[in-house]
Amino acid sequence: MKNFAIKLVWFTTLFVFIFAGLCQTNIDLTILINIFIIGHFLILFMVYTVLKDNYSTSKTFKDWYEDHPMETLDEEQ
Repeated sequence: MKNFAIKLVWFTTLFVFIFAGLCQTNIDLTILINIFIIGHFLILFMVYTVLKDNYSTSKTFKDWYEDHPMETLDEEQ
């Protein structure tokens, strides 16, 4: 997990789950609203970071999926 973007995705996911759990408690409404607003900015930052991430791979569509390898997509059965 060297990539910052995947760490940010995990953090944002955890943040959203914690927020959903806090909504079920008797926490003060102003705190919930502040967490909600922070969550919106966090999600926007996450999307921007993932889209602008400088990740490249040598895989193509002909490689298919790694969990179900195929020779090539061009071959017929």
